[in-house]
Amino acid sequence: MSVVGVDFGTLNTVIAVARNRGVDVITNEVSNRATPSLVGFGPKSRYLGEPAKTQEISNLKNTVGCLKRLAGRSLKDPDVQIEQQYVSAPLVDINGQVGAEVSYLGQKTKFTATQLTAMFLSKIKQTTASELKLPVKDIVLSVPAWFTDVQRRSLIDAAEIAGLNLLRLMNDTTATALGWGITKLDLPAPEEQPRRVVFVDVGHSNFTCSVVEFKKGELTVKSTAYDRHFGGRDFNLALVKHFQKEFKAKYKIDIETNPKAMVRVDAAAEKLKKILSANSQAPLNIESLMNDIDVNAMVTREEFEAMIEPLLIRVTTPLERALADAKLTVDDIDVVELVGGCTRVPAIKERIQAFFGGKTLSFTLNQDEAVARGCAFSCAILSPVFKVRDFSVQDIVNYPIEFAWEKDVDIPDEDTSLTVFNRGNVLPSTKILTFYRKQPFDLEAKYAKPEELPGKISPFIGRFSVKGVKADPESEFMICKLKARVNIHGVLNVESGYYVEDQEVEEEIKEEKKEDGEKNPDAMDTDKKDGDKPKTRKVKKQVRKGDLPIVAGTTSMDANTKTTLAEKESSMVMEDKLVADTEEKKNELETYIYDMRNKLDEQYADFASDDEKDALRSKLTDTEDWLYEDGEDASKAVYISKMDEIRAMAGPISQRYFEKVEADRQAVQAKVDAENAAKKAEAEARKAAETKTENKDEEMTDAEAKPETEEA
Repeated sequence: MSVVGVDFGTLNTVIAVARNRGVDVITNEVSNRATPSLVGFGPKSRYLGEPAKTQEISNLKNTVGCLKRLAGRSLKDPDVQIEQQYVSAPLVDINGQVGAEVSYLGQKTKFTATQLTAMFLSKIKQTTASELKLPVKDIVLSVPAWFTDVQRRSLIDAAEIAGLNLLRLMNDTTATALGWGITKLDLPAPEEQPRRVVFVDVGHSNFTCSVVEFKKGELTVKSTAYDRHFGGRDFNLALVKHFQKEFKAKYKIDIETNPKAMVRVDAAAEKLKKILSANSQAPLNIESLMNDIDVNAMVTREEFEAMIEPLLIRVTTPLERALADAKLTVDDIDVVELVGGCTRVPAIKERIQAFFGGKTLSFTLNQDEAVARGCAFSCAILSPVFKVRDFSVQDIVNYPIEFAWEKDVDIPDEDTSLTVFNRGNVLPSTKILTFYRKQPFDLEAKYAKPEELPGKISPFIGRFSVKGVKADPESEFMICKLKARVNIHGVLNVESGYYVEDQEVEEEIKEEKKEDGEKNPDAMDTDKKDGDKPKTRKVKKQVRKGDLPIVAGTTSMDANTKTTLAEKESSMVMEDKLVADTEEKKNELETYIYDMRNKLDEQYADFASDDEKDALRSKLTDTEDWLYEDGEDASKAVYISKMDEIRAMAGPISQRYFEKVEADRQAVQAKVDAENAAKKAEAEARKAAETKTENKDEEMTDAEAKPETEEA
């Protein structure tokens, strides 16, 4: 069984796996350690990951990125409008969810963000299985800490559609903290002052800051703050806008009118930004950008920092809020650990270091792979396959959650809402809610402060109908207990319900003990003798009498829809595989034609008659012409059949060649064997001669060594 951690990023996705010797980041089919988070569509199949990136510029309208940031959103959400400028495919509404309309298999098709995410996770599953040579099932997936219930449920549904068992949705910085802490052997003991670490993660689209306390074998997240629209892509956009103005003035072209030109400039800006992190200036050169015009420009680090100044002034805001929520000051922090690709930008490092009073910043983790490694550690902890050092992870609830219900007419002064999970509560967390009711009732869960939610996401979480409630003739009310839980994924559910009755039960009175272990004086006279009954008292307790069925209505996909989409995904995976296999057979046929043509003029030249050569060359030419004309879209079976036809004709020729090669090999082997036998015989003869000489020398020595006999 595999143990996999996935850092599902906006730009790229990193896969880490736990092995017996530790955690490794695996490479994809082109040996890259990060896979582009893209899904593309074509006339024959889908393009997932690297293939989607390869054909992105030529297939812009059918390529979808920013998958994670579309999950659980609606088209009218202002955040989705922001995403549209980074997604080249048109975004559309699909039954209240955002999705993309693309051309797939020659016709217009709409896919929801959940389906698109499931497609990409299928690719991650295949990549991992190919590397490990094992089936992949259990994974831990990273998620931004600011994701709401509906966004988290969308990712859980996507994982199930892709055939994955999601063990945990883990907040990015919490995964980083686990990867940092689990390997530390010098963490404080439970009774000592904790080590306080601030993790700052600035990625492609997010800026997150978490304050985490560490003790031996545990980590506790104290606070998390974020800027949802601060990252590498915003820096790229600043550069693109700068070049748009420069090229308009210098070359009289407007790249904004040409989507392909915009994508090429964005890719060049990404490279230029990275160069500026280590150099004072960097060039930009793009051939035939637009209207056959080559463009070039030069940007200094100072100019770049001036362009992104509106972003840089926002750097300290999440840091300030994280410390304030944790009720700590800069002086209380022991370590400031930076991860994420954008923390390489010198201006960002300078601002963060200045905020923490010049404290030396720590870069002990791999900035691009820390989240994936943390997820893999979490997966290993949750999986029965691996034995991992005990390390508990306590995260927090980031938005307060309240329950609301209708007032019972028989309880006029009853409240109708209650905030059950406050911001900063431990996650996972369980609360028991008590209601006095005569008949079935409904609860609605929602976020208590909608203004804190990202974009215009609905605060609604779910509606839970409690069934089986009926009045007790004696007490008039049924005492209903409901178990509400924010689980390990950060998702809320009312997991179970039951009813209780107040009953008098007898409870044994336990004898009190002094600190030195002696019984107290009052108990001395009532010591039990053998056969005495223990002293008891009657107390009122609530005794569980039965379960209450709960019908949940949440934003999760219903089971039937999920099953249908899972079957559809499996079907598309098989179609993609068939197309890939067909393309492989087509390439094999093309290669075989060229290879056989060369061999006819070289290796096989002396093993075929002129008629055989002419017939085979004619067959090769006919097959090649067919391949580039009518055979462009043939099936896998047809390509195999065409190759078999050529092999049948070439078989006798190649057989003669291999027979000659084998005969030559056997002749050479026989010669070598004869030489070896002669050498062996010579060696044995030499050894026999040496042995004979040694024996003779020994006889002479024995004769010389005989003592003379004295006469009597």
